[in-house]
Amino acid sequence: MKYQFPVNKTTNPKQKPDPDTLRFGQVFTDHMFIMEYTPEKGWHNGRIQPYAPLQIDPAAAVFHYAQEMFEGLKAYKSKDGRVLLFRPDMNAKRTANTNERMCIPHIDEELFVEAIKAVVDVDKDWIPGKKGTSLYIRPFIIADEPFLGVRPADHYLFMIILSPVGPYYEGGLAPTKIYVENEFVRATPGGTGFAKIGGNYAAGLKSQEKAHESGYEQVLWLDGVERKYVEEIGTSNAFFRIEDEVITAPLTGTILPGITRDSVINLLQKWGLKVSERRMTIDEVFEAGKSGKLVEMFATGTAAVISPVGELAWKDEKVVINKGQIGELSQKLYDELYGLQIGEVEDTLGWTVEV
Repeated sequence: MKYQFPVNKTTNPKQKPDPDTLRFGQVFTDHMFIMEYTPEKGWHNGRIQPYAPLQIDPAAAVFHYAQEMFEGLKAYKSKDGRVLLFRPDMNAKRTANTNERMCIPHIDEELFVEAIKAVVDVDKDWIPGKKGTSLYIRPFIIADEPFLGVRPADHYLFMIILSPVGPYYEGGLAPTKIYVENEFVRATPGGTGFAKIGGNYAAGLKSQEKAHESGYEQVLWLDGVERKYVEEIGTSNAFFRIEDEVITAPLTGTILPGITRDSVINLLQKWGLKVSERRMTIDEVFEAGKSGKLVEMFATGTAAVISPVGELAWKDEKVVINKGQIGELSQKLYDELYGLQIGEVEDTLGWTVEV
C-alpha cells in the first residue's frame, strides 16, 4: 500500500446510536482523519485520531474568505459483512476540480481514496446493518492559516469525519413537491456552480426557506442568465422523462457533476434508453406536463440516491407528475443503484470498492 496512516484510537468510545432512530448528519463516530498542507512539505502528517473539536485561530482564512471545499459519499455493509464504497474515485476527481477552482493545493487522488478507506476501516463497526442505513463520509479541506487579506492561504487541513445515517425517506421512497425559483439564482457561467463548496449551499438557503413557507420541499433552479433553462433541484441533479427521452442539464460549469447523475446516465444507456444532456426551458417542461408527455421527474444525489418528484409549481401554475406517484423508471434506478451499493446486485461496472 502506497499510503499508510498512524492510528491513535480513542480510550473513551461513544455509545452507538439506535439504527431505528438515526437522522442525517447528527451523530459522529469515534475517530476522524486529519492531514496538513504547507508549501514546504506539501500534504503531510496524515493520521487517524479521536473525533474532537478543532483548535483554530479566529483569523483563519476559511472564516473570512470561505476558502474551503467538501465532498460526500457513503460506506455500506453487505449481507456477507463486506464494507463497500461507491465510486470513491469520482469523488477524488471532483475534489481535484474543486481544488483547482478554489486555489486549494491538489491532493493526490489515490491518497484521497486511501484516507477514506483507512478511517472507515477503523470505525467500520459504526456502519449500521439495518436496510436503508449507511455510514455517511464527509471529506473536507479548509484554509486554516490566520491572516486578513484576500489571497490563497499557505496552510490547509484535510479532514474526514463519519456519521451513521438512516434512510433519507423514513417511510420509503416518496415523491416530493418542488417549487421553481424565479427570484434567486444558484450559479452563473464562470462561477463556482460546478464546485463542491459551502458557499453554493449557503446562497441557496433563502430559496429553500421560501419553498418551505409555500409548502414545498425543495426548489428547481433556473439558469442565472436568461432565467428560463432548468438546472438543479436544490442540491441534486434533475432528470425529466418526456415520452421516451430522459433529459438532464449539461455540464457547462453551472451545475454540480453528480456521481449519482453520472451513474444514472450510464445505467440508462446500458438499458438502451434515450438519454440527453441538453438545455431545456421551464416552458418546455410545463408544456410536456400539461400534455401528459412528462412521464416522470426525479432528482439524483448521494443522500437519497433517487428522489421522485410528484408536483412542480412555477409562478401560478402547477403540474402533477405521474399522478403524484413514484415512476417505474425512478423505482428501477433506485433499486439498481442501492442494490449495487449494498452488494446485492452484481457489479459488472466496477463501481464498488471494498474497504
